[in-house]
Amino acid sequence: MGGVTSSMAAKFAFFPPNPPSYKLITDDLTGLLLLSPFPHRENVEILKLPTRKGTEIVAMYIRHPMASSTLLYSHGNAADLGQMYELFIELSIHLRVNLMGLIGSPGYSSPTIMNASVLEINLPLLFAYVSVCRYDYSGYGQSTGKPSEQHTYADIEAAYKCLEESYGTKQEDIILYGQSVGSGPTLDLAARLPQLKAVVLHSPILSGLRVMYPVKRSYWFDIYKNIDKIPLVNCPVLIIHGTSDEVVDCSHGKQLWELCKEKYEPLWLKGGSHCDLEHYPEYIRHLKKFISTVEKSPSQRYSSRRSTDHFEQARKSTDFFEVSRKSTDRREKPRPSTERPEKLKNHSNNADKLEKLRMSFDQMERSRRSVDCHEKSRKSIDHQLERARKSVDRLDRIRNG
Repeated sequence: MGGVTSSMAAKFAFFPPNPPSYKLITDDLTGLLLLSPFPHRENVEILKLPTRKGTEIVAMYIRHPMASSTLLYSHGNAADLGQMYELFIELSIHLRVNLMGLIGSPGYSSPTIMNASVLEINLPLLFAYVSVCRYDYSGYGQSTGKPSEQHTYADIEAAYKCLEESYGTKQEDIILYGQSVGSGPTLDLAARLPQLKAVVLHSPILSGLRVMYPVKRSYWFDIYKNIDKIPLVNCPVLIIHGTSDEVVDCSHGKQLWELCKEKYEPLWLKGGSHCDLEHYPEYIRHLKKFISTVEKSPSQRYSSRRSTDHFEQARKSTDFFEVSRKSTDRREKPRPSTERPEKLKNHSNNADKLEKLRMSFDQMERSRRSVDCHEKSRKSIDHQLERARKSVDRLDRIRNG
């Protein structure tokens, strides 16, 4: 039963275009790999990367010379590099980014490509100086092998390894972006990279099985168990989901956000479906805000939050001290109360009254003691005067006798 269900989930998850939308050719003069029928661009590199599963995937790296971060992009499930090529060129131009990515599609259905006018209007508002890496899953486009969950994990590892070894990209400069099924390999890798800069999840899934059935627990035969992996991610996580998503319900994104260790303000696009979120102006603005935030150094990013946290802890500390002081003032040890809030309030008022009475009695006692001390001093002086007077009288009697 488990194997059958897992196979069903895999068939539901992967829809590689057939035939592929591009061909891979080698330029006779330069020896560079090219995507046919697309023209060669100086800042675009086409790569063939071996994976630990024995397959070879095709990746596209779009470089920007001033990039400080690299976006490793894992898309959905129904497109390949050829279908997304022009979109990513536009992204690199308007975002001034280096780009490397693993391709799928914008979702489970056929891909929706943003047109140039949308990019011209919105994308300049986004972040600057980010490289982008994108790649075809095994079995997609001209990548060899067959698509599967385990293959996609090996695929994203190969792309990540390429960024580290071929381009010198550091873990702390990488932002993982996963859309739809792409959220699976994204979170699997993110859970194993403790110094990652950030993660973006676009219409993510809780798990493959949960897209089809509302199961309450994770089964061994399920695929892409993001629900179990996202608590292991240590970096900031942005989640974007459409409220009218007909393929992956918005509840998937909301539940994942609740499980994030380091939550960033999510974006729930009202009326957004599974394949059109890029068209919303809010998408661009919110992504820009997120990227700008994580581009800051960790000390800058967390200084204000730490400051408010420190203030809050100090306030709570003084509150605790105050509670402890009042507790020690009481004659009896405080006991956990099971009374209603009103009774607790009355009890607190009575305690305040008793405290005031005790202070009044203390003041009266101090005053009385002060008076007694004064009285004793006065009697001592009177006694000394009396003794002196008697001494004088005795001297007079001696002299007269």
